[in-house]
Amino acid sequence: MMRRLFVLLKMFLIAGTVIVIAAGAVFVWYGIQHGWISRIFKQITIPVFTPTSTQFVSFEIPRFVQSDVLQKIHNQFIQEEASFIEADLSTLRLTVFHNGTAVKEVPIVAIGKQGSWWETPAGLYEIQTKEKNHLSGIGHVYMPYSMQFQGNFFIHGWPYYPNGTEVESAFSGGCIRLRTADARAIYDVITIGMPLLVFKQELFNDAQWYGLRGPTINAQAYLVADLKSNFVFTHKNIEAELPIASVTKLITSLVASEHVYLDGEIRIIDPMLQKTSIPRLRLGERITAADLFFPLLLESSNEAAYALAYGYYGGYDSFVGFLNKKAKALGMEHTILVDPAGIGSGNMATIRDLVYLAKYLYFNKSFILNITASTADSLDYPPRFSDLKNLNMFAFDSEFRGGKIGKSSTAQESMLAVFEMMLDGTRRPIVIVVLGSSDVTRDIDVLREYVREFHPIQAP
Repeated sequence: MMRRLFVLLKMFLIAGTVIVIAAGAVFVWYGIQHGWISRIFKQITIPVFTPTSTQFVSFEIPRFVQSDVLQKIHNQFIQEEASFIEADLSTLRLTVFHNGTAVKEVPIVAIGKQGSWWETPAGLYEIQTKEKNHLSGIGHVYMPYSMQFQGNFFIHGWPYYPNGTEVESAFSGGCIRLRTADARAIYDVITIGMPLLVFKQELFNDAQWYGLRGPTINAQAYLVADLKSNFVFTHKNIEAELPIASVTKLITSLVASEHVYLDGEIRIIDPMLQKTSIPRLRLGERITAADLFFPLLLESSNEAAYALAYGYYGGYDSFVGFLNKKAKALGMEHTILVDPAGIGSGNMATIRDLVYLAKYLYFNKSFILNITASTADSLDYPPRFSDLKNLNMFAFDSEFRGGKIGKSSTAQESMLAVFEMMLDGTRRPIVIVVLGSSDVTRDIDVLREYVREFHPIQAP
C-alpha cells in the first residue's frame, strides 16, 4: 500500500514539474512577442566603466587668439563628472578619470618622434576599438592591449615581433606606448566610445603680446599672427569664404599621412594623370605613397594629389570625404574641399580656418612644413626624384619655416606661410595667410616688414 502511494506521489511531482516548465516556456515566448522580456532586461544595468552622457565631437586641437580649448574641454569633463582619458605628451603621463575623478595614472614610455611623419597627434578623440593583441599591418609587430583612437594611432603595450622579440625603438610609430602591464590595467577599465584628450603643454598660450601700426595690402583677405601667443598683428576679412587653390594640398598631405600606408606602392592609373605644372608620373608605374609627398608639396603636383586619393584603399570619394572630416576635426568649420589638388573653384576656406591649419602643422605635423621648406635633412624619407623644384617662392629664405602657395583664375594668388622671425632678439613663429591677391609675394613681403616694426610689450 505504501509503495503504491509513493509511486503515485512521484508521478504527481513529475507531472507538476512538466506543467511548470511548459507554462514558463509559454510565458517567455509570449513575453518576447509582446516586448515584456526586453523591457525587463533593459532595466537590468551592469556597473561598467563607460563615458557619461557628455556630448562631444572628436577633433585635433589647434587654438586661435585667446581660445583655451584644451583647458575648457578638461574643465567641462570634470564639471560634468565625465569618464575620460587624458594623455599629456609633455609630461608623458596617461590618466583615466571616472566620474570626473582621476582613478588611474601610468607613465607613457614612448610616443611618435616630434617633427617626424609619425608624430603623435594632439586633440580630442574617442576609443574606437579594443583588441587584446593587435597585429600592426604597417610595423608587422604585435601590440598587446591595443586601443585605437585615430586612424593608425593606438594606445598599447610594448610591441614585439612574431618571434617574440620586443621592439627596441625609443620612439613609437605615433602610437601612445605604455608598459604592457599598465596597458592591460588601462584596457580593463575603459570602454569603446570613451573620450581621449591628447595634448602638449606647448599648445597653451605663452602670453607674448605686441605693439601695433598698419600696412597697405591689396589682397581680399589676410592675417598675420604669432603661433605661440596667438597675438594678431593685423588682419582683414578673416571670416570671408574664399577659394584656396593648391593650399588644399596641405590638408591632402595630412590625410594621406594618417590614412595611407606610406611604404605601400600605388599603381598609376589614368584618372591620376591630371594636368599639372611639372608632369612626372607615367601610366602603369608603381610609386610609394611617401615618394608622392615631395612633388605634391614642392611642385604642387596635381598628379601626386590624385594618386594619393585614388591610391587610398577606401577609394577616391572616401579620401575626399576624409579631407573634409580632417578640416572639421581641426576646427575649420567654414572649409569645403571638393578635390585633393585644389583644382576646383569649390575648394573654399576662411583665413581663420587656415590659421587653425597652420598652428596644427607647426606644432603637430612639422614634417609637412619641412618638405615645403626643402629642409630634407630632417625628413624620414629621402625623396625619390633627384630634380625636384621647389615652387614655394620663399623656400630658400632663412626665416621660412614652411608653407604652400596656390594659384588659379578664381583664387588668384594665395599662400599659407610660416616664418621664424627675430623680434627684439627673440625668434618667434609668425604665420601669414593671404587669399585673393594679385601679387602674393609682394603682399607677404610687406606684411613681414610690418611685423618687424613691432616690439614685445607686457600683456594688458
